[in-house]
Order: sequence, then C-alpha cells, then structure tokens
Amino acid sequence: MRYISDFRENDRVVDHYLCKQKQNLKTRSGKTYLSLRLQDKTGQIDAKVWEVNNDIQSFEEGDFIKIDGIVLTYQSDPQLKILKIRRSMEGEYDPADYIPCTDKDVGELYAQLTAYVKSLSNPFISKLVEEILFRNPDVAGAVKTHSAAKNMHHSYMGGLLEHTLSVTQICDFMSGRYENVNRDLLVATAILHDIGKVYELSGFPENDYTDDGQLLGHIVIGAQLITEAAAKIAGFPPELRSLMAHSILAHHGEYEFGSPKRPKTIEAFILHCADNMDAKVKMFEECLKGDASGKWIGYNKVLAREIRKTTF
Repeated sequence: MRYISDFRENDRVVDHYLCKQKQNLKTRSGKTYLSLRLQDKTGQIDAKVWEVNNDIQSFEEGDFIKIDGIVLTYQSDPQLKILKIRRSMEGEYDPADYIPCTDKDVGELYAQLTAYVKSLSNPFISKLVEEILFRNPDVAGAVKTHSAAKNMHHSYMGGLLEHTLSVTQICDFMSGRYENVNRDLLVATAILHDIGKVYELSGFPENDYTDDGQLLGHIVIGAQLITEAAAKIAGFPPELRSLMAHSILAHHGEYEFGSPKRPKTIEAFILHCADNMDAKVKMFEECLKGDASGKWIGYNKVLAREIRKTTF
C-alpha cells in the first residue's frame, strides 16, 4: 500500500483510502467540484475532484475508495488532484491500514496512569477518579483506544491515553516545584481533563464529532462527569467538587480557545499550561517527522510559524 506519509509532489497515486470527508462545492464560476479528506494510518490529505465525470463513480463519506490521482502542493501543503474514483470492494483493503495508532506500548501507558491513580491520598479524590476511569463502562472501555483530537494533536488510536499520561506526568512534576499546590487535586484533574473526549469523538475509523461533541464539547462533558461521580460518593465535599470541575472547565485557558472559565486556582493554571505544552510540542514533534530536505520543514498553520530542524 502507498501510505500518505510517503507522498511526494508529482507522484501518481493509485490505491485505496478512507474517505473521511466529502463536500460538493462550486467554484467562483459556478462549476461543481468535490472536496475530500482522505485518511490512512499515517495521516490525512486534502483531495479535489475538479472534473466530475463518468470516471468519478458513486461513493459516500465514510466509504473506502480506490483513487487515481496526482500529488500537488497547495499553500505549502500536499494535496491530491483526483482523476478517477470508485468504491473499494471487500478484500481489496485491510481496515488496519486506515487506523492511525500510537507507536507506544498501550499496556505500559495504562499501567503508568493507573499507578498515578493509586498514588492519590485524598480518599474523596481517589474514589472520584476511580468512579470515572474504572467503573464508568463508556470510559473504561475506551480510554486505551480513543484519540485525543479529530485532527490537531494525538489524533490516533491510543492518543487520548498517551496525551493524558504526558499531561499527568508534567503536572506531577510541577506539583512539587511550586508552593501552595494541592498535588492530589492537580494530578486527578490532569488524569480527567480530557476524559470527555470519549463522548465528544466517535471511535475509529470515523474519529469524528458526535452530537454531544458538537452540542456540548468535551470540557462541559468532563465537568458533568465529575459532578455525577461526586454525587455517588457519600459525603463528597461540595467545595472540592467545584474546585475539580473548575480545573476541567478552565483547562483551555482563555475564552477564545473555547474555555468556559479562565483558571482561577494555581492547580487549574498549571493544568492549562501542561495541556497546552503537551499539545503544542506534539505538533512540533509530528512536523519534524516529515522527510523535508534542508533545515526548514515549512509553515505550520496551527502553530502559525515556520518550523526548523535543530541541525547545525
């Protein structure tokens, strides 16, 4: 199979891919064209069908399709100009080739995260985390396999677990670095900060926003999970429940980044910084994996800057 990560400008590509997105659009002159988003386990690529004719057979979003196209560069990003499309037939493709997955040992990641849960000394905090992470069937069954995002960072199977553990490790370190930080509160909310993504995003191969994801979002869902879990624990302090929910509601930091609240406790602020750092550094890491010649990788739209390899 020809993987998307191996595409180079002017390559002719004839192979099978998952159609993640399909839009019928019109040019300024009123001509109909198709805008697609294709995926395999190595990534995604934008694709355009400029000539909708008999070589473009019927297919729908979510189908596996066989395409014949040419790799071009548009605004510094690779893009496919597709000449032919048909639905893939059963047996022509292996679904495993279309599910991006962490290259880390999921069992080891989960064992490390579980060890952090066991390290929590406050009985109320410990019980709440266990209620959500281990006893909620939706979460317990998905935390090892879910992605952490649709496109931005850790957008692959196991990405949620990888990101969650990384943020938890950063927060654990930071809890001992500064005064007046409640470690249990910080570590627990690090473990739970993105748990709402289990409900926000569908599973693979779709990995797309659910209705609750569109209407509520993982931040609100995460705060709801804390409120619901606290209600199941006898004598759970209302003040502690609010402090934990606040960290979840504030972990995107600023209103313009989709955060319902700005961080108002030291734990909420550290969590925001840790989450932002892990996400952004992961974007750098993924950029640097590219096989670009020379020192400069190119412009990254999300990071809004040119990226350079550290070579000298």
